[in-house]
Amino acid sequence: MNKLLKIFTLDSLIIPVVAVIFGLIVGAVIMLAGGYDPILAYSSLFTSVFGDAYGFGETIREITPLIMTGLAVAFAFRADLFNIGAEGQFLIGMTAASIIGIKITGLPALIHAPLAIIAGGLCGGLWAGIVGYLKAKRGVNEVIVSIMLNWTALYFSNYIVRTFLLQEGQQKSVDIQPTASISLQGLSMLMDNARMHMGTLLAVLAAVFFYVYMWKSKQGYELRAVGHNPNAAEYAGMNVKRNIVKAMFISGVFAGLGGAFQVLGVFHYQDIFTGSPGIGFDGIAVALIGMNHPFGTILGAALFGTLTSGSSGMSFGAGVPPEIIRIVIGSIIFFIAAQGIVRWVLKPLYLKRKKEKVL
Repeated sequence: MNKLLKIFTLDSLIIPVVAVIFGLIVGAVIMLAGGYDPILAYSSLFTSVFGDAYGFGETIREITPLIMTGLAVAFAFRADLFNIGAEGQFLIGMTAASIIGIKITGLPALIHAPLAIIAGGLCGGLWAGIVGYLKAKRGVNEVIVSIMLNWTALYFSNYIVRTFLLQEGQQKSVDIQPTASISLQGLSMLMDNARMHMGTLLAVLAAVFFYVYMWKSKQGYELRAVGHNPNAAEYAGMNVKRNIVKAMFISGVFAGLGGAFQVLGVFHYQDIFTGSPGIGFDGIAVALIGMNHPFGTILGAALFGTLTSGSSGMSFGAGVPPEIIRIVIGSIIFFIAAQGIVRWVLKPLYLKRKKEKVL
């Protein structure tokens, strides 16, 4: 129990909570300046998300891919790598899952769906592995390579769909085979036809895997050691280059799985995108809000997904533009990044508590 409580330290719990409060306050001030009622806006957001089963189910659906891309970014951060390429890895995972889900026929659901999921995860990992290899072997900055590969993934995915998977007369692929679907029809009916799927459970299990691997295994210890000080890790006999490639590969697997879940559980087809869907970039914000901890990432994704899903409720219920939500999210990220401001605000409380203990 004590080990579990150590997860919720000052930095991993109090600072994000205070940052969220500050972000909501900033949003409220901007709403007031624009002539909107912040109380009505936030209550409309809350009602939109929790007021009925469909809204709640769709919020869970919105949260799921954010967990996966958030885990991807957070995992790389733990090895001192900035995986800004989760967007491209997410798209590659979608495309791989679409190919397996559409082109392979005659398999039972117990084999077809897991095969499509595994393909999405592995291809996302291999795409990120390119970044890790160039970083380890050639010293190329991972930020530059991953940004370039995001665009490559976008156009490559569109090429695959347009050339091999296209539904005639549409800007999307044909539907996947029913045996490749991971949708939960019974649960969807209970949630007023919200798009529920097994990917949500798998996302939570992925976070558990992240925690166990990173803090309870020798491989995870090596990754963290390389992240803290690669020179000391190499002196201790650890293969720094191999761990860089490994960290990027596993990071990409998380993002690729997120893409597979979207195709197999939500849409059952893949669009030809005119631009990046943005889920991978949102994963960066989710990881920052979650302080790069897997369980914190789940909470960060829940916050991000709730605000995003409820922004339509703010628009309809209070007439507030949905861009206000982006300002709120940006403010939260700012206060998390600028922890000195939060600590300065909280300092009198801690001094008072410390004085009471002394007395």
